[in-house]
Amino acid sequence: MMRAVLVRQFGGIDQMKVATDVTIPTLGDKQVLIKVLYSGVNPVDTYLRSGQYSKLPNLPYVPGKDAAGIVHSTGSLVSKVKPGDRVFACQTGQMGSLAEYVAVNEENAFPLDDKLSFEQGAAIGIPYFTAYRALFQKAKAKSGDRVLIHGASGAVGLAAVQIAKANGMHVTGTAGTQEGLDLVRTAGADAVYNHKEKAYLKKLQNEELFDVILEMLANVNLGNDLKLMKRHGRTIVVGSRGTVTVDPRELMGNESSVTGVALLTASPDEWSEIAAAIVDGIMAGWVKPIVDKVYSMEEAGQAHHDIIHSKGAKGKLIVKIQD
Repeated sequence: MMRAVLVRQFGGIDQMKVATDVTIPTLGDKQVLIKVLYSGVNPVDTYLRSGQYSKLPNLPYVPGKDAAGIVHSTGSLVSKVKPGDRVFACQTGQMGSLAEYVAVNEENAFPLDDKLSFEQGAAIGIPYFTAYRALFQKAKAKSGDRVLIHGASGAVGLAAVQIAKANGMHVTGTAGTQEGLDLVRTAGADAVYNHKEKAYLKKLQNEELFDVILEMLANVNLGNDLKLMKRHGRTIVVGSRGTVTVDPRELMGNESSVTGVALLTASPDEWSEIAAAIVDGIMAGWVKPIVDKVYSMEEAGQAHHDIIHSKGAKGKLIVKIQD
């Protein structure tokens, strides 16, 4: 048996309870059993837990899609990792990463180089994979492009800054606090703006317009994004928490576009491309996850609250599972 955070019914954070009698997952031939040291928290975790997602897990379930730890054992057909390896994982399935052990498909477990801590390893998966997919598989970004990352101080935003700079792009990032702005600049942004200042849009419009915009809060910013794109510009919607009204004529004149991104829809080939690029980035040294805060397992519900109600994102929220 193991300790795990269980959700027995959809609803508020009070539905998340630590249980001590959860069965350790059994392995399929192509699966890896990871002793989880740290679990990463993502907004999608809160949507699933509250029942506000298009495809929901069966109850009860263990939340969490990102993990970092040590390989405990492997299925008979696994060849990429072995017991004792340091790994990070993304896409953990029905029995998620808020547990002492998690079973993942081999294609979702990746080597974690010693240059990164386990805390940082738990901050890689969803943020970096989403940022890469948004920039390259959806926006078709390339070296020399001007990129605006609207909401750049969160985990996905900071990952996008690092990826874009490593690939030769000019990056402008926005954040809502001075600490967030400092993080975005440290991550490599060429210019930063406080999106809570009334005049920030005018300042942005005084810059050269953007080839690519990554939008983390489309229900607030999408209408403004349409005015900031170059001809044939691409806005990629990474996050939204409501509806928004826009003027389609802003798209017509420039033949610009708005595209949504959902990591879970990536094909196997796209997934392999993303994974290879991020592992290469770790080895090259430009994947540098920033951890904002570490919670205990008993505080996992608070982490779910904080990721949605933060007054200013500053990187990734992490839950410590065990030593």
